[in-house]
Amino acid sequence: MSPNEPHARTTRRAEDSARLVLRGIALNAALAAVKLAGGILGHTYALVADAAESMLDILSSLLVWMGFRVAARPPDEDHPYGHGKAEPLAALAVALFIFAMAGWVGWHAVQEIRTPHLAPAWWTLLVLAGVVAAKLWFSRRMGAAGERAGSTALGIEALHHWSDAMTSAAAFLGISVALWGGRGWETADDWAALFACGIIAFNGAGMTMKALGDIMDTAVPQEFEREVRAIAAAVPGVLALDKCRVRKSGLSHLVDIQVRVDGEMSVRAGHDIAHAVKDALIGSAPHAISDVTVHVEPMK
Repeated sequence: MSPNEPHARTTRRAEDSARLVLRGIALNAALAAVKLAGGILGHTYALVADAAESMLDILSSLLVWMGFRVAARPPDEDHPYGHGKAEPLAALAVALFIFAMAGWVGWHAVQEIRTPHLAPAWWTLLVLAGVVAAKLWFSRRMGAAGERAGSTALGIEALHHWSDAMTSAAAFLGISVALWGGRGWETADDWAALFACGIIAFNGAGMTMKALGDIMDTAVPQEFEREVRAIAAAVPGVLALDKCRVRKSGLSHLVDIQVRVDGEMSVRAGHDIAHAVKDALIGSAPHAISDVTVHVEPMK
């Protein structure tokens, strides 16, 4: 295997993820225009708030896109382990952005509740139904892509699209109540927008913890570590394993492992076993491992 192949695989995953994020930006731009027009013409602040959220989503998605573009860069002299941390940093920025957006929408919803206004038009329900369907579809697609690529940022983008769908669903419910209740119920959609802020903030908290976990090198799931150990232990010449540390770096993982070999063998033979362990781990493509440090210890 070429020494650059693991990083080339990571670059391809980053570029594919960046293209998917761009499709999400195009979707948000189209939905923002539809929701803004529907909100103004249909007299519903819930749709206007939803449109504003979609426009903010475009900015946050651009942050994720830039994060993937940086993460796709190969290792260099200043970044020998690559630029993978750009991906969770972009994810953290988006998560914090979501908190700010929840506060902004909530404040304006309260102002609308306190200000008398016309009841929303019935056809705004059709707009919201289409928005919910489109967002749920794209959220599932992006979530699946995030799992395949092992991307925290894509996972957060998927949650973001799901959160948008829940916001629109809350607006759908609020407008339905306003239309059903008639006079005196005009603010039901504003209450729905306020309720949706709670959903957005809740998801933002989960997104923040996930991104911080990647940045702070939180341990990978034990199942992942067991698989790494099993692959290393299966290499001929490896008699036992000691420490095994795995950390996520953007779209790939870095492994630091200690293997025990026959203490009577030559240094060259131990070196060859270490290389075999490294090649076996990097070659396990489903695990997205880009670099391995193998420490050889004599078997006592």
